[in-house]
Amino acid sequence: MKYKVLGLCLMALMLLSAMAAFALEQQAGPHRVHQHLTARQPDAGCDCDGTALCTHLPLVVIDTGGRKIPGEPLAEDGTLLSQNENVDYEYTNVSLAEDGSKTISCQVRVIDSEESNHHVGDPASLETGAQIRIRGNTSRLFDKKGYLLRFTDQKGNYESHEVMGMSPHYEWALHGPYLDKSLIRNYMWYNIAGEMMDYAPNVRFCEVVIDGEYQGLYVMVETITNGDDCRLNMSVGDEWMDQVSYCIRLDRGSSNPDKNINTFTQYALRTHNVLDIVYPGAGALTEERVQFIEQDFSDFEKSLYSYDYNTEPYAWWNQADMDSFVDYFLLHEFTCNYDVGARSTYVYKDLRGKYKMVIWDFNAACDNFHDSQMLPQRFQVENITWFYMLAKDEHFIERTIQRYRELRNSYLSEEYLEQYIDDVVAYLGPAVARNFEVWGYSFDEYRPLDPDRRNPDDYEAAVAQLKEFCEERGDWMDSHIEILRQFCHPSKNKKFNH
Repeated sequence: MKYKVLGLCLMALMLLSAMAAFALEQQAGPHRVHQHLTARQPDAGCDCDGTALCTHLPLVVIDTGGRKIPGEPLAEDGTLLSQNENVDYEYTNVSLAEDGSKTISCQVRVIDSEESNHHVGDPASLETGAQIRIRGNTSRLFDKKGYLLRFTDQKGNYESHEVMGMSPHYEWALHGPYLDKSLIRNYMWYNIAGEMMDYAPNVRFCEVVIDGEYQGLYVMVETITNGDDCRLNMSVGDEWMDQVSYCIRLDRGSSNPDKNINTFTQYALRTHNVLDIVYPGAGALTEERVQFIEQDFSDFEKSLYSYDYNTEPYAWWNQADMDSFVDYFLLHEFTCNYDVGARSTYVYKDLRGKYKMVIWDFNAACDNFHDSQMLPQRFQVENITWFYMLAKDEHFIERTIQRYRELRNSYLSEEYLEQYIDDVVAYLGPAVARNFEVWGYSFDEYRPLDPDRRNPDDYEAAVAQLKEFCEERGDWMDSHIEILRQFCHPSKNKKFNH
């Protein structure tokens, strides 16, 4: 009897320990670093004379030696295109450096101190060489450019550095919010995705100066690769192995044709876009590795499009992480980010694990898409690429409905989102006004949203518009989330099922 009592006591102790550990984990706060909650806040008490740039945000100071940064969009005749000259957002080529290269070398100084405001002449926390070019697709046409930076050592080899508290990496994107006049969509949704999912790129606000000219507010983002700290949680594998961990992207394809692959989705005409290999990089890609990645992902797609897509032991979830695909689905549905599945769509796989999704680019989310209005009273992702089949699976839909209800009590709740927006705007403080001293004309001259009433007239209206969308979208999804079941109902899917 005494052993039975002892056993019960031990079980109770283990249960209490588990509960205590869970409580401590909850008290420890989010596993994601949110800059606006942890970094230096706006400080009006700086002792500088106020004649030069003074900011509480990190400063990224870039010196190109006065050379033109390549990557601007070109028309067929080689002339530069601007945001107002090309309604269809299409261009045939981009500008190159004088020597024909896609990048130029530059020097980068990052000024980021917890102790005081930042000025261009302050000591740098990071000083490094880099390669730079203009980046993006549609955003290349914007007056405010985005940039890709690859840090280099004195010999020109890529060199990883920690930036603004983010894990060391050699490749970074500088996203300049321009279409998004609230300035915060990418920062906000990357961070929320980082709370929900295994991985989302790290982000930090900063202000940028290039060759002495203030460029405004930017978001520095780690690019999606398997860099230091295993940001995609992928094993690297041996150099001699043909089978490797990999990350692929569905978009317009790579300018390096060796990285573009043809998989079963293209054959099945579920997309007119191109899959390219993001990782491993071109230097580590052999013909055998390309063939392995192409065949491996095609095998998954074939199982997904087959009659056995939801039947054991062939079911799709044996190869893909259901929770990752569910969270990805919900993030893009909640934000009506319907460019996904055609552009900026990333999938990765550890050689030892399952396929997972990773988010990228919320610039046009929350009814900020330039071509058409994204009404909050609809579902759309279930018609897109792989989700066209996933939505036919009852397991996927039921998990999606359950997960949505969980998230509406946390990261997708109206209270959380509204407070998040308010806190980020407060954190940006005077940086907002500085940004619009340069780019404020866009409220009048760059109004790409149709109908015109969708274009905010000032910053306050842009923030209010974002809040209103989140509130309206959440209310509608609360009332209609269960209609997702229509997509997996047997009567709709007879031709896909046994």
